Amino acid sequence: MKMNSQVLKKSSQINQQPDRKEHHKKANSTWNQIKGSKQLYIMALPAMILLFMFSYLPMFGLLIAFKQFDFSKGILGSPWMKPFYANFKILFQHNSQALFAIRNTLFLNFLFIIIGTIFALFITLLFNEIKNKSFKRITQSITFLPYFISMVVVGIFVTSLFSFDTGIINHLLTLVGLKRINFYMSPQYWPSILVIVTIWKGAGYSAVVYLATISGIDPSYYEAAEIDGATRWGQMRYISLPLLMPTVIILTLLAVGRIMNADFGLFYNVIGDMPTLYKTTDVLDTYIFRALRQTGDIGISSATGFFQSVVSFVMVLVCNKLANKYDKESSLF
Repeated sequence: MKMNSQVLKKSSQINQQPDRKEHHKKANSTWNQIKGSKQLYIMALPAMILLFMFSYLPMFGLLIAFKQFDFSKGILGSPWMKPFYANFKILFQHNSQALFAIRNTLFLNFLFIIIGTIFALFITLLFNEIKNKSFKRITQSITFLPYFISMVVVGIFVTSLFSFDTGIINHLLTLVGLKRINFYMSPQYWPSILVIVTIWKGAGYSAVVYLATISGIDPSYYEAAEIDGATRWGQMRYISLPLLMPTVIILTLLAVGRIMNADFGLFYNVIGDMPTLYKTTDVLDTYIFRALRQTGDIGISSATGFFQSVVSFVMVLVCNKLANKYDKESSLF
């Protein structure tokens, strides 16, 4: 028995030695790779430090979501909520304004993603069909320009369009004999208005990304299709769109990752703090801002932000799994 145990020990030591050698080789190769590209790592160091400071260190603040935060006591000194999920419970109370904000955030972001992607693909395919290079550059610049306009300026544009007394749209309605519409007292119109504003501002940027993908498509595909008698519509349907789908899926997955995060600049500058429009336009970001400003309860605001992150993370995992089944190369991981 002693001889067998000694043999087993020796054999296990022999088996462990190659594993240790492989581990050391991998460590040495990694270190050699870092040394060989040290200039690149030095260039990336400031960005890595900023990422750590502003994205990882603040995670310590997630404790606030489970505490009755007191400024005088700090995060660690503040007492824990009893029960610990009390801040989250407030979010899901019956008739809670947070429930309306969650519903509006999901609904509006789904509209922005779906309609925005369709419209961006539409203008991308149109740009791809333009043969005059000068005209193509001008139209691309015109559609791309709104992306650089500040949301404050966009809010002024929207107000000048939809104001009850001085709005251009109400002025046109009176010219054709129709009654004025008080848009800022009618929440049913604003999902459509916000979708139009979002598409106007961001579709040109998305189209540039899709055009870059189309420019990388091998022209021989189109030449072969022309020889086979395919029309321009057929080439778009069977060549351009299928080859654009991996890019569409990746951009959609990135957008889904922020599906619980609304564009605060859009909603606050375009809508403002209008209680009459909360029914269809109050989203989680404006709800958190209003709750923090009015009540000063950082615990509920932190719990809402934590809830946003968890739901967005789950949505990315689910959508990435679906994308992986459709096309493994199109998924993020």
